[in-house]
Amino acid sequence: MQDSLFPDLPDEAGAPSPSPAATPAPRAARAGAIAAQPVAPALQATADALSHHVRLGTSTWSYPGWAGIVWDGAYAESRLAREGLTAYARHPLLRTVCVDRAFYRPLSAIQYARLAAMVPPDFRFVVKAPSLVTDALVRGEEGRGRQPNPAFLDPALAVHEFVRPALEGLGEKTGALVFQLSPLPLPLLARRDEVFDRIAAMLRALPSLRPDAPDGVIAVEVRDPELLTPAFAQLLRDAGATYCLGLHPKLPPIAEQLPMLRALWPGPLVCRWNVNRRHGAYGYEDAEALYAPFDKMVHPDLDIRTALARVIAGTADAAQNVYVTISNKAEGSAPLSVRALAEQLQGTSGRAAA
Repeated sequence: MQDSLFPDLPDEAGAPSPSPAATPAPRAARAGAIAAQPVAPALQATADALSHHVRLGTSTWSYPGWAGIVWDGAYAESRLAREGLTAYARHPLLRTVCVDRAFYRPLSAIQYARLAAMVPPDFRFVVKAPSLVTDALVRGEEGRGRQPNPAFLDPALAVHEFVRPALEGLGEKTGALVFQLSPLPLPLLARRDEVFDRIAAMLRALPSLRPDAPDGVIAVEVRDPELLTPAFAQLLRDAGATYCLGLHPKLPPIAEQLPMLRALWPGPLVCRWNVNRRHGAYGYEDAEALYAPFDKMVHPDLDIRTALARVIAGTADAAQNVYVTISNKAEGSAPLSVRALAEQLQGTSGRAAA
């Protein structure tokens, strides 16, 4: 079952990429609450065919360029950040979202509760742990590491600055709580066993997500491929956590990360599709500049979509939960990537383990 769920996939680079149906031109924004783009029948049919175990979404939601895709008109980014989540959650395919801003500054239980109040009962959040806990370095405003971070993987801070506030505020709408470790400095990476011991100690200190969040899962994402070892998978399994499949140029292609998921099977799938591989390990800003305002698919990646759809379908067919969030930097427009992935799933479910 494990091997058949995650097979090596043939090269389909030459296959045509599906194009989402054209959306109407956005209207000028009206006064009052932010309104969602009306749902076309074809989009609703795609959503209706999606397993209830599968929650797809984007990395945050405050993009004016999504007018005519998610919003029914043009709205300011600041207003979308404050008020747009309710309209976002009315899109039938957007059943989760990654709260990226928690990485930059811890959120309070009250802030999480405000987010939870903006979405329907079956919506689940993916939340990034604060860099205070997940970055081995203290960084300046320019992003350069200045000195070792004494709070790196601190169990007490992980509990009190992240897990407990998220659980208290989001409750049953908690989906995946993701500890995304920033790239490790070389001296620390050379002491890999020490890093594993610190990860394990932190995970053991975390409170159980149940019964407050029956669908909740703790996931660990990395940026250093040297950490993708059987020992890492085993410590995650021992702690009841899972591996967050990171689709990022700093990591190996998806097929080479699947052994981590096989080692943790059966279990939920957590995936964050961050940046198109064509931009390289340090191409985030290049992708952002090229793809803005994020209103169209620029570089469709059928290879990743095909492979990811197979893993999603196999996981959902085994009645395991799936959380996948996609960045605008993956293909050009995150909500259009979500739609293309959902359409790919329509032809994949039921034969993933064949």
